[in-house]
Amino acid sequence: MRTLPPSLRAREPRAAARTAVIVLLVCSAMMALVGVLGPSAEGDASRPVVWACVVGLLVVAGIYHGVPSQRLDRVGAFLGLALVGVTVLCTLAVSAGGTSTRSQAFLVFVVLYAGFHLRTAGALLVTAQTVVAGGIMLFTSSKVDSALTDFLFFGTMLGVTGVLLSRSANSQERLVGALQRQADVDALTGLVTRRVLDQALSTALARTGSEHGTALLLMDVDEFKSINDAHGHLAGDDALVHLARIIRQQTRAGDAVVSRMGGDEIAVLLRSCSREDAVRRAQQLLDAVRGEPLVLPDGTLYGLSISLGVAHAERGTEELRTLYAAADDALYAAKRGGRGRVEAAFG
Repeated sequence: MRTLPPSLRAREPRAAARTAVIVLLVCSAMMALVGVLGPSAEGDASRPVVWACVVGLLVVAGIYHGVPSQRLDRVGAFLGLALVGVTVLCTLAVSAGGTSTRSQAFLVFVVLYAGFHLRTAGALLVTAQTVVAGGIMLFTSSKVDSALTDFLFFGTMLGVTGVLLSRSANSQERLVGALQRQADVDALTGLVTRRVLDQALSTALARTGSEHGTALLLMDVDEFKSINDAHGHLAGDDALVHLARIIRQQTRAGDAVVSRMGGDEIAVLLRSCSREDAVRRAQQLLDAVRGEPLVLPDGTLYGLSISLGVAHAERGTEELRTLYAAADDALYAAKRGGRGRVEAAFG
């Protein structure tokens, strides 16, 4: 099945689906009111047509409520809803001999929906179609000079509304993206945050099989406070950046997630990794840190020392908190054992 280009899809499919259902229900209620009261103007549709529209709107609302939003988005259902809605409104108005304030109000609904929920290309496409449809409806029902004046006013209003909404949505999307990056990446070290690690670890545990398993390494800098006390907090920051760089050099992005947990504590998730291999890789990290001293601002070489705790889960039934607790216990065992060493949790 062919899918729609990303530029024409919804910004957030779930939000677009929820709004679509609400708009469809509101439109069906408004149409039902028209069906009860009957046509109030010459350009209004007849009662049978109105009630057929009510039924159609309710059916479409049920589809958008029941079908997964991602699937709807892939096939262009949100863009299609707006385009088809404008086409139906224009067809009904023209077949009835003109337009009315009600028809124009429905067109505004479409522009608002597209501006909020579709990406820029899709929103502008819908806005352009709506302006054209509004012009067709106006010129069908009015004299040319009167229709031209109304079209200039109504078309400008729709166009400006669509453009402003799209720009506002783009600004909000950029802001959300920036906040998301701040929440996902530690500003000092460039490592991912605890939230990202938790998500990756939960996924890895759910997929863990008995052959390899999932390993978690917890480490911190030995006597980190003494670095800050003796050389200043900037030196402590430099030590963390230095440590993060060494760890990234020793791990592969494809099978490892490296996270700053807070302070000087760093965690490494190793996917599809046996307990023995995890201990070996922890030792490699320890040796790499020992072999590359930190250069202090005054040019002095400072030999960093770290302690590491290793925990391993062989099956997906292992809980996240249990694995963290095991790795933390192993880390404290390494500290009690003299620091600058690797300890593995039993299990």
